[in-house]
Amino acid sequence: MKILFVNASPHGERSHGYGLAFEMIRSLANNMHSGLIKRDLVSTPLPPITQDYAAAITSREPDVGLFDVSEQLIREIEMTDALIINTPMHNFTVPAALKLWIDYVLRVHRTFSVTPEGKVGLMRDRPSFVIVGSGGFHSGDRASQGDFLTPYLRYALRSIGLKSTHFLLLQGLTHGDAAVAETVRRAREEIARHPLFASGDTILS
Repeated sequence: MKILFVNASPHGERSHGYGLAFEMIRSLANNMHSGLIKRDLVSTPLPPITQDYAAAITSREPDVGLFDVSEQLIREIEMTDALIINTPMHNFTVPAALKLWIDYVLRVHRTFSVTPEGKVGLMRDRPSFVIVGSGGFHSGDRASQGDFLTPYLRYALRSIGLKSTHFLLLQGLTHGDAAVAETVRRAREEIARHPLFASGDTILS
């Protein structure tokens, strides 16, 4: 098994989601032979979409060299058997760094085709986990703000064929140590119930 880890948190290794992601990665490595591809969208930012790239997307005879970044990111998904994304919720949705990754990965005729019924994904499905960190609450009884991240990201990943997406919500991260401990505990319990982790001993703690 190979795992692709995509980090979009500006806090990097200090973020609670980052730590949880590596607990998951170590757990999988403990249960089965696994390799890791790490894509940090903050420490190594992607280049912005250019006018030439936008023109190539709609061209019948594009300069394929303009797709180098897109192709590399797509191949990182293709080479792996599971995807883990660590992202904060910024202003109700995905941060700019993750949106740019999505813009490169969703490519017509490469990762999805267009049909009368809409976009159809061309990639093989695989377990995908999205760890969402937020200072406030956007789900459950304490929700006090909108959430445009989870429906958008679920739809975007599904559009390329990744249908088995599981969201792990780390909410209330600015509400003190007790709130952090509780939301991380709940996320660990969700992970432990997933078939990928429930099949053997884990080291989540």
